[in-house]
Amino acid sequence: MEVSRGKPLQALGLMSGTSMDGVDAAIIITDGETITGFGEGAEFAHLNTASTKHVMQNPLEYKNSDSHDNIAVLSEAEREVEESHAHAAASLIRRTEAAPEVIGFHGQTVYHAPDEGWTWQIGNGERLAAMLNRPVTWDFRGNDMKAGGQGAPLAPFFHFALAQHTGETEPLAFLNIGGVANVTWIDPRKSSPEEDGALLAFDTGPGNALLNDWMTGHGCPPVDRDGAEAAKGKAADDVLQNNLAGAFLNKKPPKSLDRNDFSSVMAQISGMSLSDGAATLTMLTAECIGQALLHFPSAPKRWLACGGGRKNPVMMRMISDRLGIQVEPVEEAGLDGDLLEAQAFAYLAVRSLRGLPLSAPGTTGCREPVTGGRLSLPV
Repeated sequence: MEVSRGKPLQALGLMSGTSMDGVDAAIIITDGETITGFGEGAEFAHLNTASTKHVMQNPLEYKNSDSHDNIAVLSEAEREVEESHAHAAASLIRRTEAAPEVIGFHGQTVYHAPDEGWTWQIGNGERLAAMLNRPVTWDFRGNDMKAGGQGAPLAPFFHFALAQHTGETEPLAFLNIGGVANVTWIDPRKSSPEEDGALLAFDTGPGNALLNDWMTGHGCPPVDRDGAEAAKGKAADDVLQNNLAGAFLNKKPPKSLDRNDFSSVMAQISGMSLSDGAATLTMLTAECIGQALLHFPSAPKRWLACGGGRKNPVMMRMISDRLGIQVEPVEEAGLDGDLLEAQAFAYLAVRSLRGLPLSAPGTTGCREPVTGGRLSLPV
């Protein structure tokens, strides 16, 4: 499948984060460098996620396992992921009468251990291409890790395109508060995302994953709606200080995390009230994001937040207080924070078709800018 330079394609991106709160599907029009336009998008519920959740909660049990039972559960989890993503893509195509020329499929991250040279996303792009009868680009992380990269984060090249699309002229930061929080520092005056000094990106620490787990562990819905519990609680300074002194926060970027890398915090707050635990976890997310400033080439003139955390006013206020600057939801720049990551994989799919880099030393730590992704065509 050849793509001419400068020819915009309609691409559909799919994304399910580590919070597993649904599959996002979104359409954009791009040549892999500039963004020509945004199509529609939506979030769709997962289908039958019991096996997928079990694999995500016990990933090491399934790594290299050849037991019949584990293989069966893993196969069922892959089927769940593929069916949920196929349902999301087909529903959006049907609803909008779109005709995407390529689909970007991230898959479902189960475990991420970059220091071991290992990242694991389940979901097979070949089967998805057959289910949708459309070309699918997938396995976006493999080449980066072979080139010495962390394999994450992968949205920064899209963030760079967005900054240029919205006319930013000064350094700014995109903050994604998903299950794990990550940040992209951008100099939009550079000519391309792979240019030296254009980007610096890394995971900052916990996002919403621990807070969501805390809420469900107390029989609540999997979100602190509007930060209501955190607003009533008091953060535990000793827990915060204990975790803010860890090796990860002091490590220079690029760096990335698995959703469970800070899971020891849960034992430290186990005896707290619901509100105090929520306050502690919310403040931990904010404090970790605040420490990102230590690594930036210069202070961003603007912070734009996407991901579910931007909808938590208590978390957003804590982050703004810690940074000393108002953090704005990306909607203030005319963007859609619910769909941004799905849009990113639509954008990366087109870059992959053109053989353009998807990552660079400043975003993942790879030795040099590297392209990636595997293309599967419908049979």
